[in-house]
Amino acid sequence: VNHNSSAIVGWAWDAGSSTVSNTDGSITSNVRANPTAGISIVSYTGNNAASGTIGHGLNAKPGMIIVKRTGTGGNDWGVYHSALGATKNIDLNNTGSASTTSGTWNNTEPTSSVFTVGTFDMVNASDTYIAYCFAPVEGFSSMGSYQGNGNADGPFVYTGFRPAWILYKRSDSSGNDWTILDSTRGPNNVIDEYLQASNSNAEASSTMFDFLSNGFKPRLTSAGHNASGGTYVYLAFASNPFKTARAR
Repeated sequence: VNHNSSAIVGWAWDAGSSTVSNTDGSITSNVRANPTAGISIVSYTGNNAASGTIGHGLNAKPGMIIVKRTGTGGNDWGVYHSALGATKNIDLNNTGSASTTSGTWNNTEPTSSVFTVGTFDMVNASDTYIAYCFAPVEGFSSMGSYQGNGNADGPFVYTGFRPAWILYKRSDSSGNDWTILDSTRGPNNVIDEYLQASNSNAEASSTMFDFLSNGFKPRLTSAGHNASGGTYVYLAFASNPFKTARAR
């Protein structure tokens, strides 16, 4: 975070100003939430049982949830994504494809008040966990999927805003990293600077995406970004979010 003479990038979200105890689920959680922006941070202690429900404080169904076991090492980052559904899990820290399992989300879709965890240690051992929950907010955030066409003129993906930041991954095939693009490192199209959340590599450059006024368009044809017939999931945030803007 502060290496001498190194270039550093960071992304920050406003998740509210206070943490409260939440008893909406069978497992009590501590939640810091900003429902207007569709973002909450949740801490909880698992019950090591068949399943459990956990309050997230968003008052809307999350489109993406990222969970990490904090008390013990050796566990992956579990990801629920609405485009995949609760019967599948995909890990944030590796290149694997989405897997079908009940052990992560107990085959149960999150609701406007809780998300459900199954029996896997990565989400529900007798240990502590942190969860980052994101619900879609019109004009501010979008979670969805797209199908690649293998063409430099890639598919147009509608978000309803010009993105400032996108995290995406191919979900139907293994060997592909989670990629992050943003409009600060790449202010002009074609966006070419990228980082990958699932490895420790330095920033690299390639012809990646166009960020458009109401969405984005892949501009490369490789397997991890825009393969013909490939399925990709994404999380995107707006460059100029009107709905959640604060007066100055």
